[in-house]
Amino acid sequence: MDRPDASLVLTFAAPSTLRVSLPTDQIVGADDEHGHARVAFGGMRFVGVEGERLVFVREREVLPDALLSPARSHVMYLEIAWVALVISNGRQVWLHGQKSTVRFQRMNRGE
Repeated sequence: MDRPDASLVLTFAAPSTLRVSLPTDQIVGADDEHGHARVAFGGMRFVGVEGERLVFVREREVLPDALLSPARSHVMYLEIAWVALVISNGRQVWLHGQKSTVRFQRMNRGE
């Protein structure tokens, strides 16, 4: 099945022994060739920082409805310490250690 190109790419700084829960139905690419994990998502958007976590929302589904869990989450939270870099649509939107000017604004999505 063809999946759309990644709109969001995360580079993880966390040790390889760390297990991170990710929305696997939105993953369109991944590798760990350079001593860190790099995961590409389709249909996800970085919305900012809330406390010590990065916040991402699901904007569109990558897979057909028949392949999706009805219990899927529509918001992904990742600890800042786990992520080194966030790229959205080819543009760096967050870098670990850099003071973020993007603050999470809660969206009224019924969640």
